[in-house]
Amino acid sequence: MKKVFTKAFLVAVALGTSVLAFAQDAAPVVEESFHQALKTKFIEGSANFMSMVAIALILGLAFVIERIIYLNLADTNADKLLKGIEAALDKGDVEAAKAIARDTRGPIASIAYQGLLRINQGIDVVEKSIVSYGGVQGGLLEKNLSWITLFIAMAPSLGFLGTVVGMIMAFDKIEQVGDISPTVVAGGMKVALITTVGGLVVALLLQVFYNYLLSKLEAILNKMEDASITLLDLVIKYSVKFQK
Repeated sequence: MKKVFTKAFLVAVALGTSVLAFAQDAAPVVEESFHQALKTKFIEGSANFMSMVAIALILGLAFVIERIIYLNLADTNADKLLKGIEAALDKGDVEAAKAIARDTRGPIASIAYQGLLRINQGIDVVEKSIVSYGGVQGGLLEKNLSWITLFIAMAPSLGFLGTVVGMIMAFDKIEQVGDISPTVVAGGMKVALITTVGGLVVALLLQVFYNYLLSKLEAILNKMEDASITLLDLVIKYSVKFQK
């Protein structure tokens, strides 16, 4: 593996050296930082459309960061929580079980607390409470994901809008000059291509984060279902042992 990496590195260095030497012979090299290059392309892509693409990126990332923080805080240790509740219920101490659920963050603890509040009202009531409150917590977990999908769809659409406007600019230039030479249409074509690339990059970036959030959400929902079943078993065990 190291030999392959070394050979690839040497080939890349050789190619890079050859290209650099050719570029130096052909034209003087102008060094430009990434920030400057990005700023240049932003201006060349028409600030009006590129600004809208940038706003879509900023708002999309804001929702992504909010969901990442929320889902990570919601992903608690369900096994530890259920073991604590089980130990309390084995002793018949419902209040201690409620305290454990109340002092633990996350949707699983909230569902457990709602179920324990109705532990003396029968298994059916507890089950309905868990199912109902589980739906509420599931909705809170999915909150704002639709906004991320909106910006994923908007970013390339804004880019394509810039593409259409760039093509219109190119045809306007052709009409004004009466010529279809490359220099006439280059400006409009550049706007078209840069805005398209910008929109696609933003959409791809947000899509990666969105898929991560979906996988995180599915994992938490699976934990919620497993914990709900386990909690019902604990309630049934408590009812058989302490209730007549």
